Amino acid sequence: MIVLGIETTCDETSAAVLRDGTELLSNLISSQVELHRQWGGVAPEVAARHHVEAINPILRQAVDEAGLTFNDLDAVAVANRPGLVGALLVGVSAAKALAMVYGLPLVGVNHLEAHLYANFLEHTDLEFPMLGLVVSGGHSNLALMTGHGEFQPVGHTVDDAPGEAFDKVARAMGLPYPGGPVIDKLATEGDPTAYPFPRADLGETFNFSFSGLKTALLRFLSENKDARVEDIAASFQEAIVDALVNTTVRAARATGVETVLVAGGVAANRRLKARFAEAGERNGLRILSPKPILCTDNAAMIATAGHYALREGRGDGLGLETFATAPLGS
Repeated sequence: MIVLGIETTCDETSAAVLRDGTELLSNLISSQVELHRQWGGVAPEVAARHHVEAINPILRQAVDEAGLTFNDLDAVAVANRPGLVGALLVGVSAAKALAMVYGLPLVGVNHLEAHLYANFLEHTDLEFPMLGLVVSGGHSNLALMTGHGEFQPVGHTVDDAPGEAFDKVARAMGLPYPGGPVIDKLATEGDPTAYPFPRADLGETFNFSFSGLKTALLRFLSENKDARVEDIAASFQEAIVDALVNTTVRAARATGVETVLVAGGVAANRRLKARFAEAGERNGLRILSPKPILCTDNAAMIATAGHYALREGRGDGLGLETFATAPLGS
């Protein structure tokens, strides 16, 4: 089965061609990061307009790079939730057009679930149940994955997502957008124990909270003008990593899983990867995350999630809608 994946949830226009769920024939990403940097974040209407300009060329290029034609495709998978509605509409409209013209099955994909499915591209021996952690600019979710497309919520952020906290703090520090990669780089030269920033205590839940940490750091910046920026970055990053790793390990123990899938843009953070590797070895857990290009938004993960959805007999018609918000498993 050859699936064309389409991703336009935010500020990346991406198309990928996947054969039989594991063989990635192409995966192209047109990023708008440089465009949105001037505003320090994504401007939704601008993002949508640039998706319109990029979508047809990138679809053609993805199919050409795969050495195929549109007639060779067996199905189209497209991210239709959650995301910026204007951006989502561009991808979904393109997917519907292809499905109608070429008579292809169409399946809508939950962007959050697709992040976890990026792990299936690199690991073919995964067995259910597994615990999934999605960490990105807009999301922080823990879910028990009991089968393909079957998710049971375990925990979530009650306020800011970690990527959002990275971006807001980076802006306050005078650092460029996006803040996560910049702080990650600075932190390698800093002391993660230099400043004891707070970790939220949410009791016995498996939820996350980063708003208090963000506020504490903003107050620290206003009172400590001469503090070393590398130490601030390392200490702030360590507080976020502590919360993500410790809560995820507790959730893994509580659910009894042996495998944890970590995904999303923040999963590319080097300190988070290292700490998860240590925690996995210490607790007898297999903790996996995709390579960096598959952590950020991409169509390969959409095609993979779509492959498994179609294999399970799920699909959508031309009435497929878009949704700004949607939990895992929706």
